[in-house]
Amino acid sequence: MVEILAYAFGIMYTPGPSNLLSMNAGLNGQFRAPLMFCVGVACAMLLLFLLFGYSGAWLVSPGYQLLISCAGSVYIAYLAYKVAGAHIKLTGSESTAGKLSFRSGLCMQLLNPKSFVAIFPIVTVQFPAAEISGSSIFVWSVLLSVLAFGAPGSYLLMGARLGKLIRKPRTFRLLNICMALLLLYVAGDIAYHHVYLKLSE
Repeated sequence: MVEILAYAFGIMYTPGPSNLLSMNAGLNGQFRAPLMFCVGVACAMLLLFLLFGYSGAWLVSPGYQLLISCAGSVYIAYLAYKVAGAHIKLTGSESTAGKLSFRSGLCMQLLNPKSFVAIFPIVTVQFPAAEISGSSIFVWSVLLSVLAFGAPGSYLLMGARLGKLIRKPRTFRLLNICMALLLLYVAGDIAYHHVYLKLSE
C-alpha cells in the first residue's frame, strides 16, 4: 500500500498545469480563490478515482483518450495565453493574473492526461494487487484526492512565499511569461506524446 502512495505522490507533485497555475497565483498575491481551484482539482481526481476504481479503465477507449488529450492540450495552451497576457496589481491583496476557481480546477484536472496517467496504474494494477475492493476503493479514492489537493496547494504556498520576496512589477511580468512558457511546453508535450504519436501509430 505504501507503493500506491509513493506512486501517487511522485506523479501528482511533479510540475504540471494545475501545479504551475497554482504557483503563478501564489506569486501574484492570490491565495483564497486558488484554494478553491485546489479543491476543484481534488474533486476531479475523486470523481475519476471512483469512476475508474469501480468500473475499470475499459470505460475510456483509446479514441476517448485521444480526444481528452487533444482538448487538454488546447485548454492548457489557452491558459498559458491568459497567464502571459495578465495584468499585475501589487497594490491590493489579490492580483488580476490568472484568476482561478473551483470550476477551472475541476475542468483542468478532468482534461489533464496526467490525471489518467496517475489513475490507471493505481486502479488497474495496484488496487487489485493490494486487494483493495468494495468500500475500500472509496476510502482510498478520498485519501488520494486529499493528496491531489496538496499538490497544487503546496505549489500555491511556494509561490506565495516567493511572491513576498519579489515586489517589482517587471519581475512579476517576467515570472508570468516564464509560467506561460512552461504551460505551453506542457501543452506541446501532451499534444506530441498523447495525440501526434497516437495518430502516427
